Amino acid sequence: MDLGRVGVWCGQARAGGPEAAAPLAAAAESLGFGALWIPGGIGGDILERCERALESTTTLVVATGILNIWHHDPIEVAEAARRLDDRHGGRFLLGLGVSHGPLIGDDYVAPLEKMVSYLDALDAAGHPSSQRALAALRPKMLRLAAARSVGAHPYFVPPEHSVVARRTLGPGAWLMPEQAVLLETDPVAARATARAFCATYLRLPNYTNNLRDLGYSDADLDGTGSDRLVDAIVAWGSAEAVAERVGAHLAAGADHVCIQVIGSMDPIPAWRTLGPLLLPR
Repeated sequence: MDLGRVGVWCGQARAGGPEAAAPLAAAAESLGFGALWIPGGIGGDILERCERALESTTTLVVATGILNIWHHDPIEVAEAARRLDDRHGGRFLLGLGVSHGPLIGDDYVAPLEKMVSYLDALDAAGHPSSQRALAALRPKMLRLAAARSVGAHPYFVPPEHSVVARRTLGPGAWLMPEQAVLLETDPVAARATARAFCATYLRLPNYTNNLRDLGYSDADLDGTGSDRLVDAIVAWGSAEAVAERVGAHLAAGADHVCIQVIGSMDPIPAWRTLGPLLLPR
């Protein structure tokens, strides 16, 4: 499975019905991106959307970014993943995540142990560890990702996290961070959009605890975030500035970076602008 150095993380693939994923996948492939990551944190028809994306492409890897393990039975997931792999030449990567306590509620108990038991069930059902990845931020989940999957898919992280993650994962596991991007050169407008994006995630302790580990203060994390925080999380500015941020993740040890275009329901124009700077010619 070859994800390439740069892919796209596409929240827009969850808008509308499952068929919405198909034209986005086709566009990503035609522009040369190696993978399309489709979010699945809310549960629902994520695997159906992945199938539509795979049907509309021939070489693109399609990944869940992520499938919420509290919302999907592992045996059913293993069977669905096997069908997708068989039909589409092994181009499906199962990204798994434990979500967040405020989103799951009282059932959110011992998330690391929940992930271990989920992986055990996938193993028992014959799902290969080489075709799955874990959403991992902090050391215990990163080490689990290295031991029980192809690697880690961190979300809402600056490049300095890639340094820590690579050190924790070791040299063999894949590191595949998401990077939010915005082609807006006006600082006021860019930070307004970035803050609207960050606001949701700054209410979730998994993200804020990870950022504290990286040296961000309570003042940075308060409300919708300080300038320092939003600038670290969202790569905004010119296409060259965005490319520099992606390069910082790669230089820090990432194998693959998936860019998430924010501030627009149509990411394709930004993909078209960024592709020549991010992709091999």
